[in-house]
Amino acid sequence: MTISEPTAAAPRPASPFPVATGRARGYDRAAVDAFLARARASFEGDSDAPPLQAGDVREAAFPLVRRGYVVESVDAALARIEDAFAERERAHALGRVGAGVWVEQTREAAQTILDRLTRPKGHRFARTGIMRYGYRVDEVDLVTDRIARFLSAGDSVTVEQVRSVAFRMQRGGYSEVQVDAVLDAVVEVMLAVG
Repeated sequence: MTISEPTAAAPRPASPFPVATGRARGYDRAAVDAFLARARASFEGDSDAPPLQAGDVREAAFPLVRRGYVVESVDAALARIEDAFAERERAHALGRVGAGVWVEQTREAAQTILDRLTRPKGHRFARTGIMRYGYRVDEVDLVTDRIARFLSAGDSVTVEQVRSVAFRMQRGGYSEVQVDAVLDAVVEVMLAVG
């Protein structure tokens, strides 16, 4: 009978993101890692699953847990991944339909958004009922005024500013679903023009 030396535990791979400490919550590490693996496989064409699009990356959501990945770090990485998918989608579309058609489609999408954002203040989106909470109307109107100036006159607005906008809540506010859908469309237009 031989006595073997205890073996050292295999080292854990380095975490791709910082981990939340203390009482802070972060994104579930396993969920983030699985999504990033799926995104990499999709981007590299190594997956039999339906390919991801830039919008899929933008809509990714993860449970918040103790000792999860720091939210801001993951969100920044997801923004870069979304940009890469959008660039690839733009290149494919340009090759498929040509620059003229691509520009016209993007212009039409921008005009549709602009038409909504130039409605009278307080009437740009559906409102929640008086007993339900929605986004604060004054804050949404302020942000959408700025986006409208970007679309019509080229005022400075970045994709990151649109991605990171947050609104407080109020009773009878704007429908979160509608506002979020329009902001997503703005990001798509901004990514389409590079």
